[in-house]
Amino acid sequence: MAPRGIIIRDAHYPDRAQIEAYGDGGFRFAGMSHRGAILALPSGIHGWTPVTAADLDREAFTRVLETVDAIDLFLLGTGERMVPLPGDLAWHLRGAGLRVETMSTGAAVRTYNVMLAEERPVAAGFLPVF
Repeated sequence: MAPRGIIIRDAHYPDRAQIEAYGDGGFRFAGMSHRGAILALPSGIHGWTPVTAADLDREAFTRVLETVDAIDLFLLGTGERMVPLPGDLAWHLRGAGLRVETMSTGAAVRTYNVMLAEERPVAAGFLPVF
């Protein structure tokens, strides 16, 4: 018999959606909410493990790089303010064919929503704002 109760899994919304709100360590989209970072990819919105820009490494971008052919631009919201990617990570992503624009999470959310409304091939990673 399977255990009963709450099942914890990575957040996933199986479609593209506008980000309705952010703050208090989370995001609202498609009438739902998620605490923590999210990836907005062509395959949907997924929970993302980094908490701060210091947590960003090659492994954090594995799922993004799997979809690199389906996106023209990856927006990276690094929290309350913009934090540049370390040079070696930026070169790794660029070498894999990923064009990354880094900015504050607020700016990234606004830019993502506009590009999504224009039906452009955009993806994003949003770190939470507390």
